[in-house]
Amino acid sequence: MSELRIGTAAVAAAGAPRTADDLAIDLDDLENNQGHDIDALLAEAVRVERYADEMGEVVLGHRARLVQADMSQRKGEVGVAARTFSEIHRWAERNDCPALLARSHFHLALTYHYLGDHGTSLEHAISSVELLDEAAPPGLRVIHLIRLANSLAEGGAVGAARERYLKAEELAVTTGDLTRQLLVLNNLAYTEHEVGEVHKAWAVVMRMHVVVRALGREFLLTERDTIANIQISLGRFAEAEQTVEAAVNAPQWFEVHDLADAALTLAVAQRRMGANDRAQYSLDRCRTLCDERQLAGVRLRVFAEQAELYAATGDHRNAFEEYKRFHAASEHLRSMQQEAQANTRLAMFQTAEARQDAERYREQARRDPLTGLHNRRHVDEQLPLAIARTAASGSPLTVALVDLDHFKRINDRFSHAVGDQVLVAVAQLLTAASATVSESGFVARMGGEEFLLVLPGLSAEDAVNRLDALRLAVSSHMWRPMTGHQPVTVSIGVATADASGDDTDLGLLAIADRHLYLAKNAGRDRVVTRLTIPVMDALPGG
Repeated sequence: MSELRIGTAAVAAAGAPRTADDLAIDLDDLENNQGHDIDALLAEAVRVERYADEMGEVVLGHRARLVQADMSQRKGEVGVAARTFSEIHRWAERNDCPALLARSHFHLALTYHYLGDHGTSLEHAISSVELLDEAAPPGLRVIHLIRLANSLAEGGAVGAARERYLKAEELAVTTGDLTRQLLVLNNLAYTEHEVGEVHKAWAVVMRMHVVVRALGREFLLTERDTIANIQISLGRFAEAEQTVEAAVNAPQWFEVHDLADAALTLAVAQRRMGANDRAQYSLDRCRTLCDERQLAGVRLRVFAEQAELYAATGDHRNAFEEYKRFHAASEHLRSMQQEAQANTRLAMFQTAEARQDAERYREQARRDPLTGLHNRRHVDEQLPLAIARTAASGSPLTVALVDLDHFKRINDRFSHAVGDQVLVAVAQLLTAASATVSESGFVARMGGEEFLLVLPGLSAEDAVNRLDALRLAVSSHMWRPMTGHQPVTVSIGVATADASGDDTDLGLLAIADRHLYLAKNAGRDRVVTRLTIPVMDALPGG
């Protein structure tokens, strides 16, 4: 989702403030200002901070620093900005300053949005609205409500998001702020388009036309880009070209990222209407901007659109090559984003708040991103502790390696995407089974299609029936929507630690792995424990 879909406003006059109240008014203007001239806004924020320090106005100085950090974040310096936001947030908490807390929550909501942590982003967005004083400038309250609405939409709560957009618009209308009303509508239209409600999005665009006429100006670049994307989704390709083309070529102030987005939208519209030469020109212009300003995200979309354009002209060889470049660039961008996220989190670790979050980040590093289960790192840390507790308490501990049978067939016949769906479903079945057996146990994905259940308090005798019920639950699950007539079954190898304290995590896993090997060779879709093996001496190595 675009953040925020904004227009341009003038920077406040830079006269020297006479009193703290004058300084607060200057800050209100800066916080309300959603313009694109980042360097001018940054210079004004630095000026205000200097005067605040001279007057001994600590809170006003922190507010000015928040504005500066916001400008840094908009320049792409997310890690630097995150550290400042977190430091000021902690100061506001220690000094019980709700007005400053509201503002720091707002900026942290956006920071966590960039990190892809939409849950934490939503928490901060909610707090920013709850803590913002009713005496705060209405324009600032509108912006906070938009951020909350965007966070709700990102989390899938589209209905709740619409309510906040409506509340923000009502506030803008009540105060006669047509500029903020248009800002709300632009974000709402973009959100409706993103969630596939194209006709609702177009109805919002019609309202945007009314407001922009009342303002007595033309639509700005970001607003035109929103409208053009909706027109493309409605099949109105020529109208989309007309909407965005004039803005792309107009001599108005804009951020380069906005221009690149609009040029790409123009290329899509032109290709969809069959004007391939014009589409190529627009796409080349977008590519140049991306190369000059290192706009990696937009550049990735250029690869995909170039492939579509080659395909539209019948040049399938180059289309294939461009898709290969797209996938390579996608992996590279993902790596860069992960590195950027790591750097940002490192910056946030340097603050008191981030140190309190350390356990949450540690937990994230020990989770499998596909299934949400614990990963091998968690097993290596926790299984030895579980074995030690078993030895101390005298209670049994069972581990079970669960492996999907013929999983390669599913990937080969249906795709890796279907294979991922199967893995997620099996993970859910294992989690449910584990919860009914042991409150202190856990399930982990060891890698590929292999899972581990760690079940404290479960003896080998109990394991046979419990795990066989789990096996049946997997085989009888409704797999047809995913795999058609291809069955999904699991083989399970089991090992149990006793109270002697002689077992090790590696030794226990090795035994379970040998039993899993037996289950596979015996025909799959079965549970093998020491109790179910007639002649253990026949097993190689055991």
